[in-house]
Amino acid sequence: METQVQNTGLHELLKGYSLEVMPRTAAKIGDFGQFFHQDTLIYIAHIEGTPISEMLDTAKRLKSEGFAIMPHITARTIGNSDELETILKMYRDDAGVDSALLLAGGAKEVYGDFDSSMALLKTGLFDKYGFKNLHFAGHPEGNTDIDKNGMTENVDKALVFKKDYSNLTDASVALTTQFSFDGNAVINWVRRIGEMGIDLPVYVGVAGPTKLQTLIKFSLACGVGPSMKVLKKRARDISKLLVPYEPTEVLQQLNDILTSQSNSQIRGIHFFPLGGIKATSKWIMENQ
Repeated sequence: METQVQNTGLHELLKGYSLEVMPRTAAKIGDFGQFFHQDTLIYIAHIEGTPISEMLDTAKRLKSEGFAIMPHITARTIGNSDELETILKMYRDDAGVDSALLLAGGAKEVYGDFDSSMALLKTGLFDKYGFKNLHFAGHPEGNTDIDKNGMTENVDKALVFKKDYSNLTDASVALTTQFSFDGNAVINWVRRIGEMGIDLPVYVGVAGPTKLQTLIKFSLACGVGPSMKVLKKRARDISKLLVPYEPTEVLQQLNDILTSQSNSQIRGIHFFPLGGIKATSKWIMENQ
C-alpha cells in the first residue's frame, strides 16, 4: 500500500532528518531499512544503567544496515580517562564509529572524574581516536540542571567553550536541541546564541507522534519547561485529548519562520520517537 503524502509544506525542512533510539528499543525492530532511508543519521541514546556492550552491539548492527551512527557519550557515567579511552577505541575499532553526541547525561550522581561534556573534551581523547563529528546538547529553554537559578550563564559559557573547540580543531561541531513544542522559543534561542558568536549548526529536536499523557511525562522528566504551556493548552481541548500529539504544528511554525529568513543556523530536525519507531516513521513518510 502506498503512503498517502500530506501537503504540510514540510518537505524541505524534513530533508536530512535524524532519529534517536535506545538499544532495547532498536532490538525490537527487525530491519530499520523498512522504516527509514539509509542516509538517516541515528543517535544511540545511552540511558543510565545501559551496558556499553548493548550500545556497541546496536552501533555495529545499525552500521551494518547502512546507517550513519552517533552514540551518546555521557560524562557522568564514565569513571576515568582510561574507561573513556576504552569506550572510544571500541567504537572506532569494533564498529567503525567516528561520531558522537557528548553530554553530561541524566545520572543523578557523578560516577567518576567527569561531570560535563567539556570535561570529556579536555582529555584530548576524541581527537586522538579520530572522532571528527561531534554534537552537543542545545538548550533553547535553559537547563536547570546546569543553571540552577533558571538563568543561562553556565550554559552560555559551555557553548563558548564548544565554539572555541571547533575553531581549534578540524572536528565538525554542531548542537542538537532537546525536544520543544514552541518554534518561537527555538528561533529566539538560535538568534541569541548567534549574536553571541555561536554560529554552530543547530539540529532542532521534536517529539514524534505519541499520546499526550506520554509526552507530558517525558517533558517533565527532561526539564522541558517554557514550552509546556503548549501542551497544557492542548490538554484543555478535550477533542485533542482523543488523538495522538503530532509535531506538525511546531514544525510548521519553524518552517514559516525559516522560509522568511535568508540565513539560519538550523540545519535539520532530530526526532525523539517517544510514541514508537513505527509511528514516527509513518508520520515522517507522510509529511516528506
